[in-house]
Amino acid sequence: MSGAVTAEVYGPGEGEVVESGDVRLDTHLDGPKGGEVLLLVSGLSRQRIEWPVALPAALHAAGLRTLTVDNRDVGHSTKFEAADGDGPPYLLADFAADHLGVLDHYGLDRVHVLGVSMGGMISQQLAIDHGQRLLSLTSVMSTTGDSSVGRATDEAMAVLTTPAPTEREAFVEHTLRSARVIGSPGLVDEAATRARAGAAFDRCFHPQGVLRQIQAIVGSGNRTEALGDLDVPTLVVHGAEDPLISVSGGEATAAAVPGARLHVIEGMGHDLPMAFLPELVGAVVGHVRDASPRD
Repeated sequence: MSGAVTAEVYGPGEGEVVESGDVRLDTHLDGPKGGEVLLLVSGLSRQRIEWPVALPAALHAAGLRTLTVDNRDVGHSTKFEAADGDGPPYLLADFAADHLGVLDHYGLDRVHVLGVSMGGMISQQLAIDHGQRLLSLTSVMSTTGDSSVGRATDEAMAVLTTPAPTEREAFVEHTLRSARVIGSPGLVDEAATRARAGAAFDRCFHPQGVLRQIQAIVGSGNRTEALGDLDVPTLVVHGAEDPLISVSGGEATAAAVPGARLHVIEGMGHDLPMAFLPELVGAVVGHVRDASPRD
């Protein structure tokens, strides 16, 4: 496995900067040579170093390569200014186009894609706009854009809309408090959460991007009808205890995509705790193998 790895932070070393249109994206391709590629699409405000290190490690052990990306407006990728007027400066379709450019840069004709939370929304949009480039889609703790499903609890919504402190230690504690609210009950790893938050702060603290990403989600509207036209093998994974995007969001996603399979993980909230990674990885690897081309 290439790239430096610690117990809490994945791929903190230098990435490869990719130009996709007018956006520069920091990327990291890792895993066994010759393996099929699984593009991992990060969620709201998340940098590519914030994947739980055990997830890509398990995927690599199963023979897959992983491609991680700093989304626009986070990490070492291009930052934007406030939009003119009331509209967002970009939409989920722009994130999807960014990732398509990354695939082109690496010469990847078709890949498997897994997106978490907002990353699931981006992955859905990538499948809608460029389905011919996807071998499979896995949408994790995400939703369709239909405002009647996947609704957050009041407490989770308060966490989402509370501005992050600008001082490092306060930011770390804020992140931990948020994890306690939206994470899997009784399974939040506080030391790992602190470590990842501190590493993310040190690498790039850019809270302005979070609001613009939220605007992109809201401005992109409802994907339900478009998801009904997909011809991509799809797995939907959701935590039964998710307070930020309730399980109805996952249920609606699976219902919208023809032939999609829904895998609900009991006890899981809006996070990826170690306790549930074997179940998640097993479901994902099985799905990828089922969808892979046969010689």
